[in-house]
Amino acid sequence: MNQAVTHPSADPVFRASRRQALFLLLALLFLNASLSFMAVWPTILVKPDWLFAPEFILLVAALSVWLAWRGQRPVPNAAGWLAGFYLVMVVAHYADVVVPNVLGREINLYWDAPQLPRFIWVTAKGNPWWVSALAIVAVGLLVWVLHRLFRVAFSALLTGLQPVARKVWWWLLVLPLCGVVFANYAGVEITFKVLCKPVLPTYAREAQRLWYAFSPEGAAKLLPPTTVVNAAMDEPKGTPLATLNHRDVMVMFLETYGAMLYDQPDASAAVQGSREKLEQAIRAGGRDVVSAFYTSPTVGGGSDLAHMSLLSGIDLNLKQPRRFDVFMTQNRPTLISLFRREGYQTFGLYHSVFWDWVERSVYGYDTYVDGPALGYKGPAFGYWKIPDQFAIARFQQMYPIHKDTPPRFIFFPTISTHFPFCQVPPYQPDWQRVLGPHPFDDAAVAKAQAEPVQWQNFRPDYLRTINYEHTWLAGFFQKPDKRPMVYILLGDHQPVGSVTHGEVSWDVPVFIVSDDEKLLDRFRAAGFSNGLTPAHRKSLGEINELTSVLLKAFGPN
Repeated sequence: MNQAVTHPSADPVFRASRRQALFLLLALLFLNASLSFMAVWPTILVKPDWLFAPEFILLVAALSVWLAWRGQRPVPNAAGWLAGFYLVMVVAHYADVVVPNVLGREINLYWDAPQLPRFIWVTAKGNPWWVSALAIVAVGLLVWVLHRLFRVAFSALLTGLQPVARKVWWWLLVLPLCGVVFANYAGVEITFKVLCKPVLPTYAREAQRLWYAFSPEGAAKLLPPTTVVNAAMDEPKGTPLATLNHRDVMVMFLETYGAMLYDQPDASAAVQGSREKLEQAIRAGGRDVVSAFYTSPTVGGGSDLAHMSLLSGIDLNLKQPRRFDVFMTQNRPTLISLFRREGYQTFGLYHSVFWDWVERSVYGYDTYVDGPALGYKGPAFGYWKIPDQFAIARFQQMYPIHKDTPPRFIFFPTISTHFPFCQVPPYQPDWQRVLGPHPFDDAAVAKAQAEPVQWQNFRPDYLRTINYEHTWLAGFFQKPDKRPMVYILLGDHQPVGSVTHGEVSWDVPVFIVSDDEKLLDRFRAAGFSNGLTPAHRKSLGEINELTSVLLKAFGPN
């Protein structure tokens, strides 16, 4: 009798092989997609990119080599170890694609890693405790689920690769892909259409940067041996600030006040009205203003880098991250040191700080005023609680000027325009009322406090905070000073990329406000122009170079 012919699909071995091939294909697709996603602008969300992930191709090639050589899984529980490694790669890729999207610059581990706990704290403190607890549980659950999925996927991958790892056709597919990956690492642009953004080159650069930053040889070369502030300190007492003639000086860093407010037509139009009113108020108060653009050492965050670059005259640039940290360990003279030596009483007004800020000892203020010291009894707005208007009004109330009060140097970083730009405080035209327990109308408070963070679109709220800043500054400058004062107002950095809509210059505007026209003429000679809108868009230099301009203007004739 003739034996019945069995269809291949009925063969158990064939069915198992087909399932194995299907699982291999699904594992390849899932693992590649897990490392090839892209950011959804301007959020922290991601979406599939549908391109090949370079590191996944190299990992598949490495596993294929091992299996072709050994014919078995690399080590016991290989799928679990690979899942853990891959999870780290996925997190690294997520940071690599999201940070430029949100901050408008590349990731910088040395600077960004220490800021992460503060960012989490700032975000958490504005929400009920259970929201933070739920977020922690959700993140932990997500990590667990991803690890389990990766473990299953790698188990299928290892099983599926074993029968093909020694096939010629497999290597005819894998080796050209590896060649494309190496070409991508070398910067061959045509490969950008095939491969997504790679992980390893970014973190190789970060590793090189960190190694240099922590090496003693590199640290010794980070800072200049002397600065313009050192030179001023070497001059005879009374000489470096001779032109000031003991006038008070206030340095006001305007938080997140960048050149995009001039460069981008829609942003400029949104704040033009309040900017014009501010300029009118300055002149109505008997003062004049000149302006120019300078380049900040940072973008999207890291205000301290801009603050200390101006105070020290040293370029503490974000791109050379350890400079600031090395500087903070040294006893370098700053403008604060110089003004104190010249008989000024120095103040640091930091109303956003509610913790024990130990680094303030490096700044060396005679009087340091933080948020709790101001005794604010009014309603809290956003993550930073105290409005800028109250901070300056309360400072003047706490430290009134008398006949025998020594000249003052005041350093005042504002905060009401800080990320995440929610709950914009109302402006109070009655500056006496703003000091009381009921500084604002209930309806205005309720409206402001009801504003949620617009995580999907920060730009409108950011522009509203700038209008608020212009408005309270206009009210402030309409009031006469107790005695002549020179104001130096400047942005600390451009806002995050989700506000600027992509990468922008690092430029910020600088304003000098004074009733001394001869002093302002010195700034005009240095390239400044009249008004709050600089006549020339070109930056006059780095912020640390502004230090030299200030000292030259304040110095002898």
